[in-house]
Amino acid sequence: MVSRARLKSILTGLALYVMAAAIVGYFGVNAYTGKYGLNARQELDQEIIALTSELAQLKRERARSEQRVSLLRTSRIDPDMLDERARFQLDYVNPHDLVRMIPPN
Repeated sequence: MVSRARLKSILTGLALYVMAAAIVGYFGVNAYTGKYGLNARQELDQEIIALTSELAQLKRERARSEQRVSLLRTSRIDPDMLDERARFQLDYVNPHDLVRMIPPN
């Protein structure tokens, strides 16, 4: 009886240590590979860098577009810009323009 009680207490203590180690291991693995773990943080950092560069490119493109639109406002219309847009949309050319035809391949 004494040896069974001692064996039971040793196994109980050992089981508690194994459960504690399993819980710590579980949280350790999730801290590294989980949804908010170290790997996910690195991937988020790379995505932030990519999106930041895309945002900067889109801001430059928008600034160019806004500048072109501002040249077409009625308060201060740029004659060259108006001429360019009218020719492009109507497919017209000036009689003094030199047109070069490129044969298809």
